[in-house]
Amino acid sequence: MLRAVRFLFRFRAALAFQALLLISTCSAATETSIEVRAADGTLKHPLSEIPTTGARCAVFFFYLHDCPICNAYAPEIGRICADYAGKGFTFYIVQTDAQLSADAALKHARDYALPCPILMAGTERLARKCGATITPQAAIVNAEGAVVYVGRIDDLYADYGKRRSEASVHDLRDALTAIIANKAVPVAKGVAVGCFIPFNKPESTTKH
Repeated sequence: MLRAVRFLFRFRAALAFQALLLISTCSAATETSIEVRAADGTLKHPLSEIPTTGARCAVFFFYLHDCPICNAYAPEIGRICADYAGKGFTFYIVQTDAQLSADAALKHARDYALPCPILMAGTERLARKCGATITPQAAIVNAEGAVVYVGRIDDLYADYGKRRSEASVHDLRDALTAIIANKAVPVAKGVAVGCFIPFNKPESTTKH
């Protein structure tokens, strides 16, 4: 009888833990989770398909785990998530390597302190829908499914191998701030610098 009670307790605890992972949002205090079921990339009704806790927009960070420029942006991604938490956004890391395992993605996220849920399924289609071609690159999708921003995070990198001491133009932050103020979302002032998304089929390599 005691063994059965212990089993039931552990089973319920496991279910509660899994539920917590599924509803986690981008917060420094939130455990990173793998969110596969919501990443089919259709963008028809993205905020009804992806848990958003009432957010007005979903923000996708297109990421390649072994891209050094992506990993250099990990601290700023964390800061953006923290600075804009509770302001109408939900954030996701979109791992674009189809060969990356869930365990490897979680380890990478923990190593680089990436607190957002990680989208693993349908990410190529999602990238194409958003118009993303480079990692790191960000896209903002509103409640109607419209892509209102796609482009670089900031101007930290002038070019490959040319990193500034700090960014002076914060394109993504400017876009998020404009949305909060109900203003027109500005386009990125420059191109994203990083690693190309490994699409399965030949695709335009135009930078945004």
